[in-house]
Amino acid sequence: MSITILNLPSMADDRGVLSVLEAALPFAIERVFWITDAQGQTRGGHGHKKCRQAAVAIGGQVDIFMDNGQEQKTVKLDSADKCLLIEPEYWHKMTFHENAALLVFASNKYDADDYIHEQPQKSIDG
Repeated sequence: MSITILNLPSMADDRGVLSVLEAALPFAIERVFWITDAQGQTRGGHGHKKCRQAAVAIGGQVDIFMDNGQEQKTVKLDSADKCLLIEPEYWHKMTFHENAALLVFASNKYDADDYIHEQPQKSIDG
């Protein structure tokens, strides 16, 4: 599976920018959380067995390192009209820059048993 970034519709005028996440996700939202005040911090460092997530940097910049054992990529989220889908097979960690705020939509409620803490090992074929 490849990494997917959704380009969310946005409307801008002199009052600001309105970005919309409506019927854009390939899953029903069961949980919403956000991370703020994490400047210079790295968070995450896990994957999920079942839970799918969609992440939007609604302020500042968050770099998200993604690894599925075959593909590794760092995705820079720095605009509220970009939404990164984080599928279960991707282990990920997030690095927060100045004034970053990350909003995350999840397909499942919190479940400690759904977490995968070990980063995948690069496959012999890759």
